[in-house]
Amino acid sequence: MKFKLIYPKWNKLPGQTTFNLPPHGPVVFAATLPEDVHVCFTDENVEEINFDEACDFVGVSMMLSSQVKRGWAIADEFRRRGKKVIFGGISTMLHAEETMEHADSVFLGEAEGRMEEVFNDLKKDKLKKVYNFMGNHPPIELVGPARRELYKQELYNHKGVQMVDLFHASRGCRFSCYPCAVSYLGGRVFRPRPMDKVIEELTTIDNNRLFIVDNSLAQNDEWEIELFKEMIPLRKNWISHTIEDNPKILDLAAQAGAWYVYQAVYDTSDYIKERVKRYHDYGIGVEGTILLGLDNHSEDYIKQLIDFLLEIDLDLAEFTVMTPFPHTKGYDDLMRDNRIFDYDWDNYNAGQVVFHPKQMSAEKLQDLYYYAWKIFYANESQEEKMMRLFTKVMMREMKEGTYRPRDRRLINKSFGKEVVR
Repeated sequence: MKFKLIYPKWNKLPGQTTFNLPPHGPVVFAATLPEDVHVCFTDENVEEINFDEACDFVGVSMMLSSQVKRGWAIADEFRRRGKKVIFGGISTMLHAEETMEHADSVFLGEAEGRMEEVFNDLKKDKLKKVYNFMGNHPPIELVGPARRELYKQELYNHKGVQMVDLFHASRGCRFSCYPCAVSYLGGRVFRPRPMDKVIEELTTIDNNRLFIVDNSLAQNDEWEIELFKEMIPLRKNWISHTIEDNPKILDLAAQAGAWYVYQAVYDTSDYIKERVKRYHDYGIGVEGTILLGLDNHSEDYIKQLIDFLLEIDLDLAEFTVMTPFPHTKGYDDLMRDNRIFDYDWDNYNAGQVVFHPKQMSAEKLQDLYYYAWKIFYANESQEEKMMRLFTKVMMREMKEGTYRPRDRRLINKSFGKEVVR
């Protein structure tokens, strides 16, 4: 049986550096398919969809809310041509009821150990409208290595620079942050994969640059220490979300190849300032993630926060506006107060204001979002700052003997611009 798996495109935010990373969800899902299923994959962000390609079944994997309308359109076109379509992925779970209107079947939850049932039903022409496994997580031991051979690695570069591959060592998150849907999607129990399987998969990834996409690495100190110790011999360079603020753990992370982290900057406290400094003390870069538009945010507060960011030596900053994604506490609160005015999912991209803020107009918050990007990158563009981080990691690769000459042009260009300093 031939299964066509598609990852829909979405509109990138204007004014920001645009690059594509290889999608993780679809290739992790592909590892769950029965052995007799031949899967072909199209990431519409880098390739066009061939709607005439012969196949028996179509799957649409969606991660972002800003992908759902395009996903629905893709499904409608395939169904018009007589193909059956199943949806899965994060934004399918967040927008399940609407997605059902465009699907023959919707899969909700984690897929390990469950796709035999789906394909057997398909063969019997008894495909269920919904396969709902939300909150019923399969044994974490079933998570297999992602099928990275399905995408074309050469399509994922930025101006000749090889981008990162994505990888996950755990699921679930014991935190429940206000704007986040992870507790709904993956539960509030931290579920680490068996360490031998984690390391086995890491050794199979040809790319030395990784993005460890776990919701947070700072969930269990003993596990984090073991992970970093096991990773040291692999000589990978990696990005992740938060690492535990512990000198021993930060030192091991640096030895294991921590390149830079995404660190939430949620106030102007000395703790945040020192937190960034401690990362830097261990040679780990920091991309601050800054959420604008919470109920305690006034115009003056946001401007003070932006001034603070310029003082704490961030390597990069990513600004987003509060976005009420379904199945989050933020969505529930704003719905209850009748403050959401825009339900066009294309605009749920974390850069478009879709609700009435508490202390300013929606228009003012939108202006402050643009102001934040403009002020932070006034002296050096986002792309230049990003290239500085990539150049540093390439220099590290050259020192360790893991560098590949595919990026030589950027190294030379960077030296010419004095990006490394």
